[in-house]
Parts: sequence; C-alpha cells; structure tokens
Amino acid sequence: MTAEHTGPLTAGSAAAELVVALRDSGQTVATAESLTAGLVSATIAGVPGASAVLRGGLVVYATDLKHSLAGVDEQVLAGEGPVSASTAEQLAVGARIRCGADWGIALTGVAGPDPQDGIGAGTVFLGLAGPGHTEVMRLKLSGDRWNIRFTATQAAVQELLRCVRGESLTR
Repeated sequence: MTAEHTGPLTAGSAAAELVVALRDSGQTVATAESLTAGLVSATIAGVPGASAVLRGGLVVYATDLKHSLAGVDEQVLAGEGPVSASTAEQLAVGARIRCGADWGIALTGVAGPDPQDGIGAGTVFLGLAGPGHTEVMRLKLSGDRWNIRFTATQAAVQELLRCVRGESLTR
C-alpha cells in the first residue's frame, strides 16, 4: 500500500499514515460521528487499502440516535447533553463495540454558526476508545461550519494515529 492521497478529505491529512499503522498492527477502527456526519469515515475510506482496517461507522446526528445506535446512556444525554465529554466517550466505546472494532472514534460538538443549548460554535469533544485505552479531549475550533467540521476530522485522525502508535497525549 502506498501513502498516496485520492481525494480532498485525505490530502494533507494523516489518514494514509493511520491506515498503514492500523494495518501493520492488525487493528481496526469504527466511528460514531455527530457534527462531522461521516467525514471521519469518508476520510479514512479515501485511502487505498482502507477496507482492511475500517469496520464502519455510525452517523448519530440526532440526539436520540446517540442512544439507540451508539448506546450512549439516556441519563448522560439528559443530564450532560449531546455535546459533552461523557457523550463523546460513550460514543467512542459504542462505535468500537457495535462495529466490532479495536478502536472507536467519536466526535460531537457545535459547528455553528449559532450556539446550541448554550454551547458555543467550535466546541467539539473527541472521544477515542481502544484496547485498554479511553480518552476524551475538548477542542475549541474556529471558522465556518465546514472549517470546524473539517478541522475536527483532521484532529480525530491525527489523535487516533498517535494512540495506535502508542504515543502519549502531549497537549
């Protein structure tokens, strides 16, 4: 497999490196995406050879689907809301379990332009769940809807690559 890029989502991203790292480690990934609505899966799938590592993904844009498809606890959704660290963590775990993958990536947030439930545009929670590893990070992104969604996607790919390589969080 080469590290060639085949589309605008993969160009300049770490997606090709992620596919190679997952393949070389014999691991797979699945996604649960809210604000990115499938961009992370599409980015990974844009890399030749992705079928060996990408199990699938859940687009859970609606709050009720975060529970019914990804298994986020209804009490977490009611108490903390769909845009929270706990929701992102449970989405990542849900993607991993429901799709039978080694790693789960989750993104939930507000792309804007308006705040949602008092949470400002650009607030994003990224959840990662893998073998013996779960972490959530809060991102504060800027720009228009597309830029926020695209930047969140790039961050998700880069952070999962870091995890698959066994590197520590440096932020």
